[in-house]
Amino acid sequence: MNLNRVRVKEAMDIKGISTYTELASLLGITKNQLSVMLSDTYSPFKSRVENLCTLLQVSPTDLIGNDNARQADQNAPISASVIAVELFAGAGGLALGLEKAGIDTVAHIEIDKFCCETLKKNRPHWNVVNSDISEVDFSEYKHKVDIVTGGFPCQAFSYAGKKLGFDDTRGTLFYEFARCVKEIDPAVFLAENVRGLVSHDNGRTFETIMSVLGEMDYDIQYKILNAAYYGVGQKRERIVIVGTKKGIHYQFPEPEEKMTTLRTALKDCPQSEGQTYSKRKKEVLEYVPPGGSWVDLPYNVQIDYMGKSFYSGGGKRGMARRISWDEPCLTLTCSPSQKQTERCHPDETRPFTVREYARIQSFPDDWDFCGGIGEKYKQIGNAVPVEMARRIGVSLKQCVDHYRDASAK
Repeated sequence: MNLNRVRVKEAMDIKGISTYTELASLLGITKNQLSVMLSDTYSPFKSRVENLCTLLQVSPTDLIGNDNARQADQNAPISASVIAVELFAGAGGLALGLEKAGIDTVAHIEIDKFCCETLKKNRPHWNVVNSDISEVDFSEYKHKVDIVTGGFPCQAFSYAGKKLGFDDTRGTLFYEFARCVKEIDPAVFLAENVRGLVSHDNGRTFETIMSVLGEMDYDIQYKILNAAYYGVGQKRERIVIVGTKKGIHYQFPEPEEKMTTLRTALKDCPQSEGQTYSKRKKEVLEYVPPGGSWVDLPYNVQIDYMGKSFYSGGGKRGMARRISWDEPCLTLTCSPSQKQTERCHPDETRPFTVREYARIQSFPDDWDFCGGIGEKYKQIGNAVPVEMARRIGVSLKQCVDHYRDASAK
């Protein structure tokens, strides 16, 4: 018999207590002591549980019971006792995935006002900081946070024929990410980026990033993950860089054998607003079958529609592309109808709607996006797929939990 974490969290929500750090503070105990209280081996009949019940204004029986949400496999959420700070939070794809994995993020830093509105609307209790990251002081979180996460945009550095160090990256968003890691000194950090980071600026950007992160006393590993193998109906490749303090072992989540299809992702998707094609584009795409692209157009239509691209080299299969139900969608962009990156609905000649876009990124149907329709597509298109983020989050939490268990012995 033990405390049920789900019931504790529900009672916290009723009392307006948003984080486990805040709960621990109100109880007059440390975060680690609270983590022990919520463990499977802690007796619910100790005095600290009485104090918890008094604070939450519930009886012990309201909080005691089997915690069915805590399972060992990577497909189940885990209790929240690992603390994170997230940079470049966007519309919440990574943050929501980590929340589902049981990670408690105490600050979400984001400069875009529409993204911040989205985060606040869906999670009023989250600490959303609408600010330029260069103006944020992270020292208050030093040694209080387990994980720093963020998907910094890649920027080229100015090379002067030398190997760059931390200070030489000033003025870039990578520098701000690295500064945050230095100021907080977490056990683990995670950086997510587009696959192209590896080859950006002929590979020099990635080489510098790995060099700087390695100088900060972390073991660094990276892997390119395809979201379609992690429960997401979309071929979306991202590089994930993980740094761990010495003695901490991290293992990336295992991919599934088969990709998730568009059919699975859009099953029973609710109707919503969406953009439309121009009359001319709709006429062109009417020729294209599910799974097809510009090569399926009549020759004269190809020449007219493709323009100069018709005579260029490869890499054009995204043009006039209609997705098939039985394949993952191609990577979503910030605009669903721009030329060269069309993602047409399998049956209807139109772009995917806002809710379909969100489903393809594995957002839940009740996650609302703020701003105009263009802003909504942009937020979704830039997001980390929620389900892939959840699975990464589970592996991150297991990594920290195992390290804590080993350290306590």
